[in-house]
Amino acid sequence: MPHSNQHLPDSNRLSVLLGGVLLAYALTQIMGAERGALDLTLLGLSLSLPLNLEFTAIFMATGLTATGADWLLRGHPGYDGRPTLQHWMMPALTAIVLGATLYRFAGGLLWWLSFGVGAVLLLFILMAEYIALDSADLRYPLAAALLSALSFALFIIFAITLASSATRLMLSAGALFLAAGMVTLRNLHLRFEQWSLPWAATTAFIIVQLSAALHYLPLSPLQFGLILTGPLFSLNNLALSLGEETPPRQAYLEAALSLLPFWVTALFL
Repeated sequence: MPHSNQHLPDSNRLSVLLGGVLLAYALTQIMGAERGALDLTLLGLSLSLPLNLEFTAIFMATGLTATGADWLLRGHPGYDGRPTLQHWMMPALTAIVLGATLYRFAGGLLWWLSFGVGAVLLLFILMAEYIALDSADLRYPLAAALLSALSFALFIIFAITLASSATRLMLSAGALFLAAGMVTLRNLHLRFEQWSLPWAATTAFIIVQLSAALHYLPLSPLQFGLILTGPLFSLNNLALSLGEETPPRQAYLEAALSLLPFWVTALFL
């Protein structure tokens, strides 16, 4: 039976974590670092990697968010010493998406708007992960549903940001593979409490192949994001249905139907 204990994160730890992550991004905006690039040749391909304070801040903020999430979760009364890796993924992905979005706008009203929305989003995800640590918490189903919904929202924002910034195909493919894999791993772990690495890798590979096919087509960033999020959502639904022993024919039909809203919307934009 679920118990009624409804714990919330320690406010001091939460404020320190949020403040540290947001400060890393705010300082880059205040300092106005000059942008540069590191040109490399890999297997005959020319790559240009961003090399500046803003790009460094994304890595620092991502690492800080992941370790900070672990620190926050270890203060939970129900923490029993088990690994918390699955609870790091969505906060870390949020930091990556927020950083990429801020890097794209680089100043102005949209930068500050993204900064504020990202802060609220990170707060919600950290609180949801804290609640999700204890599956017996009465709020667990709500936290799991929120994390699942926000994971797809993060992915589509990330895909739109990559498309709008004209990122090189190789870099875009690697970033999308990572994001799709993290979203799938977290969603399946929320439901089955186990790692589904083969399914996550296969799903991420399919998303990357589709993104490569779409990369040079005359699509708007929003269309690009919707077309990629549709299969990601559909494949996640298929894995959940098959894991719950839904008849295969019904599972495949439901997965196909869940794809349609994304692609139909993209078609008419």
